[in-house]
Amino acid sequence: MIPFNKPFTPPAGEFEAYISDIWARGWFTNNGPLVQELEQKLRAHLGLRNLLLTTNGTVSLQLAIRALDLKGDIITTPFSYVATTSSIVWQGCRPVFADIDPDTFNIDPECIEDRITPATTAILATHVFGNPCDVAAIENIAKRHGLKVIYDAAHCFGTTMRGKSIFGWGDISTTSFHATKLFQTAEGGAVMAHNKALNARLDLMRNFGHVDYGEFRSVGINGKNSELHAAMGLCCLKYADEILATRKQQYNRYLKLLKGLDVRLQKPLPDSEPNGSYFAIAFHSEKDMLLRKKRLEDAGIFPRRYFYPELSSLDYVEKQDTPIARKLARTVLCLPMYHTLTDCEQARIADILLGKRVKAVNGIGESCNV
Repeated sequence: MIPFNKPFTPPAGEFEAYISDIWARGWFTNNGPLVQELEQKLRAHLGLRNLLLTTNGTVSLQLAIRALDLKGDIITTPFSYVATTSSIVWQGCRPVFADIDPDTFNIDPECIEDRITPATTAILATHVFGNPCDVAAIENIAKRHGLKVIYDAAHCFGTTMRGKSIFGWGDISTTSFHATKLFQTAEGGAVMAHNKALNARLDLMRNFGHVDYGEFRSVGINGKNSELHAAMGLCCLKYADEILATRKQQYNRYLKLLKGLDVRLQKPLPDSEPNGSYFAIAFHSEKDMLLRKKRLEDAGIFPRRYFYPELSSLDYVEKQDTPIARKLARTVLCLPMYHTLTDCEQARIADILLGKRVKAVNGIGESCNV
């Protein structure tokens, strides 16, 4: 079987050494030494001034919306994971959907401009599949209209724009360190504000608004992460460059293997360096996509419809017409991508998509033409 994703797993002994130290200290959470160490090392690795570990990427989005005191309408993308929209609704704001660019799969800046009204307070954009949005265009729009900008960068560990981490754009960027991501802490995330005062507010809010024993300065939630999760992160961070290099090699291998397949691929912007975290292919029709998906599944290979359905069609939001996102959500398929995926497994996947005959071994097609 070839699953859609597998977590990167560092050597068990390295993780166990951290766990032994945690047991000896008896300090499991509440800004422990490993959390502090991981935050410092991530800031250095990513070239960021501010980075706060959080419980997960969804809590990071909720903290960002709350920390910016957002009300009213937030313009967002219909093509993202449901957490993007749900966080807006959860915080009592109204998601207004701007359609996406058919090439980048990201929110289209021209469509953002068309959706702005006096009720608009912010833009929440997702860097889809680790491919950066047009951050310069979005920044210009936000400045002209006095809007805040949040980026859902859940897929973006290792992604750069103009040579620096994509996490460095917007008023706040958020990310996920879920086990399925390039860099993982099993469960976790981070929130990154580029204003010192805003960072301090986020830090306060992720810990109940707690300042000192018996003193609470503002409303907060429990958005902290634990020493156990930080231990996993410290183990994985040692291998971050290797993980990123392998993923980019796998992405480029798919490009080579699928050269004859009649599909659309996501296009990066100039001056950007996506991390290759996902390999998405868009077919010309939903029927064709479902046919190829079934062929793969019949061979024990499990791609994913990602993202489906488009968020502008959710039952708990006001329905809005986003035809490009609707078409993409019905025709896109993400292929298996994970650190231990082999050359031969990628070749097998490509052969099935291209309609080549493959030899069955234990119910799974076999080929290796790389």
